Amino acid sequence: MTKRQDTKKFFENLSGAGKSIGVLTSGGDAQGMNAAVRAVVRMGIYVGAKVYFVHEGYQGMVDGGDNIEEASWESVSSMLQVGGTVIGSARCKEFRSHEGRLKAAHHLVQRDITNLCVIGGDGSLTGANLFREEWSGLLEELVQQGLIDEQAAQNNSELHIVGMVGSIDNDFCGTDMTIGTDSALHRIIEVVDAIMTTAQSHQRTFVLEVMGRHCGYLALVSALACGADWVLIPEMPPEDGWEEQMCQKLSESRSRGSRLNIIIVAEGAIDRQGKAITVNNVKDLVVSCLGFDTRVTILGHVQRGGTPSAFDRILASRMGVEAVLALLEASASTPACVVSLCGNQAVRLPLMECVQMTQDVQKAMDEKNFEEAVRLRGRSFENNLNTYKLLSYRKADSELPNEEDELPYNSSFNVAVLNVGAPAAGMNAAVRSAVRVGITEGHKMFAVNDGFEGFYKGQIKEIKWGDVGGWTGQGGSILGTKRTLPAKHLDKIAEQIRIHNINALLVIGGFEAFLGVMELSAAREKYNEFCVPMVMVPATVSNNIPGSDLSIGADTALNAITDTCDRIKQSASGTKRRVFIIETMGGYCGYLASVGGLAAGADAVYIYEEPFDIRDLQSNVEHLTEKMKTGIQRGLVLRNENSNENFTTDFIYQLYSEEGKGVFDCRKNVLGHMQQGGAPSPFDRNFGTKIAAKAIQWISRKLKESYKEGKVFANTEDTACLLGMRRRAMVFQPVVQLKDQTDFVHRIPKEQWWLKLRPLMKILAKYKTSYDVSDSGQLEHVTRVRPKKVD
Repeated sequence: MTKRQDTKKFFENLSGAGKSIGVLTSGGDAQGMNAAVRAVVRMGIYVGAKVYFVHEGYQGMVDGGDNIEEASWESVSSMLQVGGTVIGSARCKEFRSHEGRLKAAHHLVQRDITNLCVIGGDGSLTGANLFREEWSGLLEELVQQGLIDEQAAQNNSELHIVGMVGSIDNDFCGTDMTIGTDSALHRIIEVVDAIMTTAQSHQRTFVLEVMGRHCGYLALVSALACGADWVLIPEMPPEDGWEEQMCQKLSESRSRGSRLNIIIVAEGAIDRQGKAITVNNVKDLVVSCLGFDTRVTILGHVQRGGTPSAFDRILASRMGVEAVLALLEASASTPACVVSLCGNQAVRLPLMECVQMTQDVQKAMDEKNFEEAVRLRGRSFENNLNTYKLLSYRKADSELPNEEDELPYNSSFNVAVLNVGAPAAGMNAAVRSAVRVGITEGHKMFAVNDGFEGFYKGQIKEIKWGDVGGWTGQGGSILGTKRTLPAKHLDKIAEQIRIHNINALLVIGGFEAFLGVMELSAAREKYNEFCVPMVMVPATVSNNIPGSDLSIGADTALNAITDTCDRIKQSASGTKRRVFIIETMGGYCGYLASVGGLAAGADAVYIYEEPFDIRDLQSNVEHLTEKMKTGIQRGLVLRNENSNENFTTDFIYQLYSEEGKGVFDCRKNVLGHMQQGGAPSPFDRNFGTKIAAKAIQWISRKLKESYKEGKVFANTEDTACLLGMRRRAMVFQPVVQLKDQTDFVHRIPKEQWWLKLRPLMKILAKYKTSYDVSDSGQLEHVTRVRPKKVD
């Protein structure tokens, strides 16, 4: 046990005994709601509380009867991979009236339910808050009417409410992502990718309408993720005269050789006068102005459907557990709160502050104060919008700096981009973003093929704006990538830097990229050529890079694992009494196995970071034997490829087969390289695009600072950095300083944030475990001030 034990707060002290929790989904459905319900039910039962389903949202609460039903552990089995909401949702007029709320209160008191977990949009959450404010008054009325006695009123005197935001629009302030948003983006991107192939064939323009009556998040992020030519959103109406600008941009992109155009319109898009802009308006405009063959596609309810993405399942599972903790800790004085994510950190925010801010956005839009509306939407929305603007605006050649222009420093620098390590989905989106932002900033961009190997062989050529068109949706690495490290070829690499006059390096890749940048920065003493700004952006499915919580490609790999596990679980359910042992990638890093296990509902996950012995294997087998006696007769066990050199996948398979004889049979499956392939997920496209844009802006700043007497010279620690996502911010960290945080033998960071998600997975699989809640969300307040820029 660690010394920190005494400072940690464990939730064993938080007992739910004697408490009853009601869980309901309300308002429009969203993928991932079921994962949230499952987590609330299982965590509630785990801590000793009773948990009740409230079917059909508030309507079920008002109607009572069978609509309020006690949940069991098994009753939420197989819910994780189902879209929509299994317990039903309805819009309820009656609950808006005092009479309706009185009935609802009566039905809750009958079952001693004084803790409510509401999963829905801002309307549902506002309703819950009003219900809480009226609670004591409602109980008094019920006593007066003789419907309940004084004792019942006393026992149920306080109503606690915790909200989770389930909404595909991501229109709730205070949360980075709402449950369902990522899955809706998956649906949109699947459609756009499909449409692009047909548009390409016929040289067509497509105008797509996506959901978002009051919020342009889906439109904005899908436009970023597919590289759309134009996007129209309610928060930021286009400037007057946009029609001409848009048509000019479309015809420019055609003249540069593009065979298609994509325009994305949010259903609530408006112009500066507040007049609606519809997809048909846009289509007519393109046809009359340019004569292009143009088609309209309205995505509609497709966006709400389908299975939830890995991200939504993990988000919802984490939020569900957090919601139960918040209910257990609630007192009469704590305000109703929502649990949400900020970066990858769980937070609790006062419900009404978030609702107020969400309403302020609408108010700002009504008052035509659009800048304020964007600011209120929050940091993530603003970053997306800024990145989109940066990438969509191509300066005409006449606007680019001229060789003869007298500038305080040479603004036209040569910046080289390369991929290093194994391929990861999203690498191409990052390269595209880097190239276009670099050109916008006035640099000459060079592409290096095949990593450091291509570098020393001189496979370097200039890459232009049009060369990276359509790259965002491509999997793998178009530039080519190799695991070769630079140390043995320093002379030749230095020579190539000289020949091409390279002034800065952007390295996009995995652990080898990290080692490579370290080797180059260490060689600065000997070679002046390496005294240029260099930055590494993490891209690897293994997510094993020190200095970053996430890397490009990991989300796509997680989705591949989750999809496969879903299919395997289906097969296991059909045959009954079957346990699957599945091997995932990741080297020594257990991220894919652990987080994949959480998203797929695994019974056990073996990883290197958490040593296990034969007794653990034995107890897992016994656990599955017990499980086979219940209604859920299937098992899913994940094993990271390098979790243990002796307990191999075959060994575990044989052990389970022998020990489970007569109770269950076993199958094994090695997922292999399918985890590196496939089209990048919306998250990886977006993450790659934003992080590479940020990296290039950093390079521009460092080039200005280090340009002296006609040349670039940068040899300080802070000019060889890794750009990583740390908890809530993107941070530039000198690679030298990351040495101490790295286990070089096993190629993993010494501390990994996701290990704290493992107890969650065990709890949801019914293991008794210790869950450290010192890291759970504390009640914070919604920030309205500008967050400081973290450099």
